[in-house]
Amino acid sequence: MPQTIKPLVAGNWKMNGSTAMLKEPRLLAAMMRDVKTKCDILVCPPAILTRRIKGVVKGSKIKVGGQDCHAAASGAHTGDISAEMLQDAGATYVIVGHSERRTNHKESDATVAAKAKAAHRAGLIAIICIGETLEQRKGGQTLAVLSEQLKGSIPEGSNAANTVIAYEPVWAIGTGLTASTAEVAEAHTHVRNDISKIMGEEGPKTRILYGGSVKPSNAVELMGAANVNGALVGGASLKAADFIGIIKAYM
Repeated sequence: MPQTIKPLVAGNWKMNGSTAMLKEPRLLAAMMRDVKTKCDILVCPPAILTRRIKGVVKGSKIKVGGQDCHAAASGAHTGDISAEMLQDAGATYVIVGHSERRTNHKESDATVAAKAKAAHRAGLIAIICIGETLEQRKGGQTLAVLSEQLKGSIPEGSNAANTVIAYEPVWAIGTGLTASTAEVAEAHTHVRNDISKIMGEEGPKTRILYGGSVKPSNAVELMGAANVNGALVGGASLKAADFIGIIKAYM
């Protein structure tokens, strides 16, 4: 792992959270006080909690992000949220192309690229998600699938400052299953090679996160795999005690 890359540990709350859960980021901020870490820390709650959590963690090392954005800055898009709106609410990152959106909302690589471009337009860092299904892995298609998604999902103008790549094998998201260290290293090294071709000199400096049932008990091992620059965490990010257990991999 290039020493110049500062890791990122990001929590994706998905469609979970309420005012009562504000105690968790507040507790996390307290736990992180006076603690030195070698990584950036990010929490991505549902959009309605963005501003509230931004206020709760103010003055701490914790950044706040969104889980999705529309490609347009504004307009007749009922129920959608633009990157500019997230930025206005205090977000500095936004996740795009998560497998749950690719599957449940039929988002194509082109749609993901448009959303990443919108994130850049609004001054947000785009976390572009990629990953293969169990059937694709069993069929030996993993690396080809990742290459196709990267080629179609990374917009022009992407660089190490405005883009993060998150590799999440779909079969390991929320299932309790986790890719082996060797599988993670193989995928991340392939991604590194591909983004170096796509993004040129920015590729070797771009963060590549691993996601897929990351928890305190396996974080150190997974974060130690080749070309892994942090984690995109699901369920384990909902509780401060669990999330800090993953952050400790970089303490």
